[in-house]
Amino acid sequence: MPYYRSVGEIPRKRHTQFRRPDGGLYAEELMGQEGFSSDSSLLYHRYAPTAITSAEVYEPPAARQSPNLPLKPRHLRTHKLDTGPADAVLGRHPLLANGDVRIGYVVADRPSPLYRDAVGDECLYVEEGTATIETTFGALTVGTGDYVIIPTSVVHRIVPDGPVRLLTIEATGHIGPPKRYLSVRGQFLEHSPYCERDVRGPGEPLQAEGENVEVYVKHRAGWTRHVYAHHPFDVVGWDGCLYPWAFSIHDFEPITGRVHQPPPVHQTFEGPNFVVCSFVPRKVDYHPLAIPVPYNHHNVDSDEMMFYTGGNYEARRGSGIEQGSISLHPSGFTHGPQPGAVERAIGAEHFDELAVMVDTFRPLDLCDAALAVEDTAYAWTWNR
Repeated sequence: MPYYRSVGEIPRKRHTQFRRPDGGLYAEELMGQEGFSSDSSLLYHRYAPTAITSAEVYEPPAARQSPNLPLKPRHLRTHKLDTGPADAVLGRHPLLANGDVRIGYVVADRPSPLYRDAVGDECLYVEEGTATIETTFGALTVGTGDYVIIPTSVVHRIVPDGPVRLLTIEATGHIGPPKRYLSVRGQFLEHSPYCERDVRGPGEPLQAEGENVEVYVKHRAGWTRHVYAHHPFDVVGWDGCLYPWAFSIHDFEPITGRVHQPPPVHQTFEGPNFVVCSFVPRKVDYHPLAIPVPYNHHNVDSDEMMFYTGGNYEARRGSGIEQGSISLHPSGFTHGPQPGAVERAIGAEHFDELAVMVDTFRPLDLCDAALAVEDTAYAWTWNR
């Protein structure tokens, strides 16, 4: 994250003695990115964060993926996925994936196990419901419309208050605000569509008691289930610029213009070889001859995934797109408004739409769960 926070108790100087009430030393842990060369935080544990008592391989359910063959646009109906009892980690349905990112969906109604993703950061989008994200840094309360960024290797669990619908974006690197929104020292600049005031981080330490506590770890070679001698939620304080944080899509301030603006104005985050954009309710193009919906376009270097999460997406009317739909428009295919959308949009002053877009710079494969809920007629909806 681009700014410093301090939570709980910490010593005045880093890497100096910091003692518990019984006289023993707290265990210091530096969590940092890029080999001590990027953002980091210092955490102070009551117990050694290195103490595990066992480790065993965990085999998650197989998630086969296949290339987008034949090449065509796809429409996935996430609300038709199995919504039986599930948690927000082990119950995810992988939908689209490549070597940089895996996009999934889950309806969770029970607490997840403790989990750390040691491959990369995760971005969760709350389509509907509320939950508490418990982490070694503290807890975050999140609800409908929230993005949650969980940095690599942060131990956490997701505790729903009731059924919660989540779009999950698992990266193979780090996710953060676009560099063009930040100063050289990491402050949000004036042209950014959101800023530090919109970001929520943990406000106080979260401590839990327990011995022989399981933590599921996703890592580059597979999955492992560790058992920790003491509960990982034993941090009395931390400070730094690396921590989990939340940001509401409703706090994203849209950038508009006299004529139609290209998708980069909607960019919210960037990750390794992909970007995340937010399409929110906004005043639309105000040139007297403006055409507010997108022109036909072909992003020759990108696959475009759009998750429709509220309002009325004018450009897709008549295609079967609905709440919870995902469209995939791949490189190698020109896409644009549905027939009739251009004429209908002329004269519009405001669009009431809400969507999350992920553009990837490598092709996205389709996972089995995606094929199971595909609307196979979607590709032909322009031919009407």
